[in-house]
This record gives sequence, C-alpha cells and structure tokens, in this order.
Amino acid sequence: MISSMTGFASASREFPGGLLSLELRAVNHRYLDIQMRLPEELRVIEPQLRELISSKVTRGKIECRAGLNQAEGDAPTLELNRETLSRLLGVASDIAKLAPGIKELSVGELMRWPGVLKSNELAPEILHQLCLETLAKVLTDFNATRQREGEKLRELLLERIAGMETIVAGIRPRLPQILEAYMQKLSTRLVDALGNVDDDRIKQEFALFAQKIDVDEELSRLTTHLTEVKRILKHGGQAGKRLDFLMQELNREANTLGSKSVSTETTQASVELKVLIEQMREQIQNIE
Repeated sequence: MISSMTGFASASREFPGGLLSLELRAVNHRYLDIQMRLPEELRVIEPQLRELISSKVTRGKIECRAGLNQAEGDAPTLELNRETLSRLLGVASDIAKLAPGIKELSVGELMRWPGVLKSNELAPEILHQLCLETLAKVLTDFNATRQREGEKLRELLLERIAGMETIVAGIRPRLPQILEAYMQKLSTRLVDALGNVDDDRIKQEFALFAQKIDVDEELSRLTTHLTEVKRILKHGGQAGKRLDFLMQELNREANTLGSKSVSTETTQASVELKVLIEQMREQIQNIE
C-alpha cells in the first residue's frame, strides 16, 4: 500500500503509581528524522525506541513524545524491610568486633543499602519494557493512519492520471490534421510572399519542418510514464522518490509538447497537462 508521511497516533498505559502516555506525529521530510521528547526515566532506552521507530518508518520527520504522570492519591510509598535491616546490623556488629574503632554505618548509608527500603514504585526495567510495548502499539496505529491517508492520495493521483490520459487521447488523433492545416497555412503565406516557388523544394522544407514540430514521440513518452506511475501506485511500498522522479519526466515531456506547439489545441493541452502534473507533484511530496 501507499503510505503518507503525515500521521498521528497516541496511547497510554497505567502502571502502579502512575500513567505512561506516548504519542507519535509526523510530517513530510526528504529523509527519516526522528526527534525524541522523553522524561529522564526513559532516556536510557532512547536508542531502543529510535530503532523500533526506524524499523517501521522509512521517511518523514517524526516526533516521539512520552510522558510519565503520577496517579492522583497514589504517591510512591517507602516501607522498612526490618528483616534485611536486622541482618545488615548483625553483620555490621560482627565487623565492629573484629575491627574495633571502625566507623559505624550512618542512617543514610543504611537506607541506601539494597533491600532495606521497599517501594511500590515500578522497577525501571519493567517501566522500560512497558514503554517499548506501548510504542509498538502506537506504531501499529500510526502506520494504519498513514496508510489510510496514503489511499486517499492514491485516489487523487489516479484521478489526475485519468485526466492526463484523456488529454493525450484527445490530442493524438488530431495531430495529422493540425500538422496539415499548419503546413497549408505556411504554404499560402510563402506563395503570397515570394510568388511562384518550386513545389519540390517546398515539400522538402516542409518535410524537415514537420519532423521538428512532430509531438507524437512526446505523447508516447507521456503515456509510458503515466503507465509506470499507475504501476507504482498499484504495487505500493516506498514509492515517494520514484514518483517524484516520474513527475520530473512528465513535466519535461509536457514542456516539450508546448515548445513544439503549432496550434492552440496543443498549447492548451500542454498547459492543462502541466497543471495536473503540478497538482500531482504537490501530493507526492507527502508520500513515503
């Protein structure tokens, strides 16, 4: 499927003592540019979060924002682990007997000893895993919204392709008549200006001139490029850069059609084609 580079998704997860919120938003960009907005508790897993995003998104300016909010009335609590403290004090007493005069453990040192204080706060590694799982869910929703937007873009592009094909199909059968009418006009002007002119010489000059103003090749290339655009839109995937290149090629052919024009019909066709191409180019800037 075709995916847009613009999108938004968010999710939140409750955990003991608080709420984790995470959101992703993106706009179009030439390359993948990831910007992280994380609280201090989650900065340690920033590389993992970036890796997870880049595994699911290839282009766009992505902003990932995470927040941690303490649940109201559910502040972290601390509880003394008396059993662990008793064992620690016993060991400290034995050490003091073996090494008289050694400095005793302060209250602060006792509190910092692992296991002395118990808290209902979520362990950092569990919080980190919760954040990664939440981001995976947000990415699923995020890509789903981008694909829905991409489908709308695909439909708009197909409408404009149909318009361009109609223009090409309308002008191609008229080319012989347009060329003949123009040659007849030139012949009349030449005879009026110079009088009698060698008929063979006129035919030779007209044959050379007809080759210079013939736009059948340009119309054929336009048709070929449009067929390729439709193929890419049907195939899907990372199509933005390829489509952008084809817009350049289509615009080149439309310009050549205009520069070779010898009638208001082909001039108007060139203008209408360029308008549609520019509209397509604007939409393609948003495709991944």
